[in-house]
Amino acid sequence: MNVKTAFLHGELEEIIIMAQPRGYENQDKADYVCLLKKSLYGLKQSSRQWYLRFDKFMAENSFQRCSYDCCVYHKDLRDGGKIYLLLYVDDMLIACKHMDQIDELKKQLKNAFEIKDFGAAKKILGVELLRDSKKGILKLSQHCYIKKVLERFEMVDSKPVQTPLSAHFRLSCNQCPRTEDEKAEMSTTPYSSAVGCLMYAMVLTRPNISHAVSVVSRYMANPGKEHWRAVKWILRYFSGTADYGLIYGTKRGTEVNVEGYVDVDYAGDLDKRRSLTGYLFTLSSCTINWKASLQSVIALSTTETKYTAAAEAFKEAI
Repeated sequence: MNVKTAFLHGELEEIIIMAQPRGYENQDKADYVCLLKKSLYGLKQSSRQWYLRFDKFMAENSFQRCSYDCCVYHKDLRDGGKIYLLLYVDDMLIACKHMDQIDELKKQLKNAFEIKDFGAAKKILGVELLRDSKKGILKLSQHCYIKKVLERFEMVDSKPVQTPLSAHFRLSCNQCPRTEDEKAEMSTTPYSSAVGCLMYAMVLTRPNISHAVSVVSRYMANPGKEHWRAVKWILRYFSGTADYGLIYGTKRGTEVNVEGYVDVDYAGDLDKRRSLTGYLFTLSSCTINWKASLQSVIALSTTETKYTAAAEAFKEAI
């Protein structure tokens, strides 16, 4: 579902005045200003006031806000089940085993806000939701998004590769442009845009490129030719794996357990000799959480770097 003109629902806490809007001036009172009674698009507090308004509505309808994610709401049902609502600015997803409970919540939302109902979720925020009811699985994919990214950077017809980042890439700051001519040549390269597109896919459905994106994102400020070749290599990997995604489903008899895996690349950063921590968590063998990032300290031994990585993973597990 989507809320139309969501920010207009916010209630202002401050006194805000504005000039009369162009085309709506009162000629008899040209020196007057307008006192805002409601939030408007463009105000710094618009998004926060909308969230407070929505949060108040959910509380009035007996929904509880998740302690770990302020945009996830849940409500206990009489039969012991739950109904969930996930909010992303003005887009929302509703999940429940009972359709009548979903319809009741939709009715409450439509009474409070102007809502656009898209029915069963098929795509949200660039993520496609593919269901197989017979097998009881759900697949999250960004196939269309990845195709658009490949078209944008003219990599549609590129030769696919088998790995996100080849071992022959040994990226460092020594490969950054040094002369003004080199910097001018690289200034026309859409390096930051490409890395940003890769990051969006990595965060949502592609944990398998986490390490590769972590490496190329270190040189956003001053990328060199070798850094750009590495980004194009990841895009070539995308061209052969556009259909990859996350698959969720619990087999009958399978225990619902959270499992975590952690590993470390000791002193893998060639510039500052920092180590890279990578971890991944699964729920019933389905991937739910992942990360690959440099450690904040420079470890003096493999033992120290492994303790640091394990500590990060345990904090995430908790």
